[in-house]
Amino acid sequence: MMKKVVGIRFKPAGKIYDFDCGAYVLELGDHVIVETEQGLGFGTVAVPPKAREDEPRKKPLKKVHRLASPKDFAQRDKNRDMEQFAHNYCQQCIARLKLKMNLFSVESTFDASKLTFFFTADGRVDFRQLVKMLVKKIGVKIEMRQVGIRNQAKMCGGIGRCGREICCSQFMEKFSPVSIRMAKEQGLSLNPTKISGQCGRLMCCLTYEYETYKMLKANLPKIGRNVQTTEGLGKVIRHNLNTNRFVIRQSDGGKEVELSPENIVKEQK
Repeated sequence: MMKKVVGIRFKPAGKIYDFDCGAYVLELGDHVIVETEQGLGFGTVAVPPKAREDEPRKKPLKKVHRLASPKDFAQRDKNRDMEQFAHNYCQQCIARLKLKMNLFSVESTFDASKLTFFFTADGRVDFRQLVKMLVKKIGVKIEMRQVGIRNQAKMCGGIGRCGREICCSQFMEKFSPVSIRMAKEQGLSLNPTKISGQCGRLMCCLTYEYETYKMLKANLPKIGRNVQTTEGLGKVIRHNLNTNRFVIRQSDGGKEVELSPENIVKEQK
């Protein structure tokens, strides 16, 4: 059986979830109310509807409940006001209880029955008294969620050293592992202040061209290696990856010569 499946996103750079759009005619950017595990949710169409074979799943796809109405937009605005109030009050409580935690975001379910408080901390935090104070003041279900520093940057957003909005809050759906080896492979500065992002971790964009650099370097001798070439014996001192060439300093005279892989007679270890 064919079903029309639509991709819905609940946050600007959040994960895209599949929903059964049923008989609704939806377009990219439409606002909809959908069924979620926590009740109704307010989302945006990120992937237009496509006919797809009904595949065996552990759980059937939840459905698009309806198109968002002016009343739904008013509810969303009301939720945002409550989130701001809850954030300010929670900050006061944290200061009063002298808890070592950094609250940075509060999110409400669409029906305003639950608030989730996101924070970072160096270790475990005993927030039982804090939750009691929040429930007494706000009167809804409270969840405290401790997340990593990269997640904080994604949720808060910001401007990177490139002058653009940071990738994680703009389009990245999940984090990929980043290592110092990636910076080294691309010939970048290994100064942590120059290759770290807003979160203080290595920049996610170091992964973008890493595989390309590895591929381009595969045909070239490593820097520091002695090679016998048609221009004599020399030590490789740098690469010019855009032209697939490398530069050697000749052992006899110290002259620098730019060559291509075809000029290699023998590569010494």
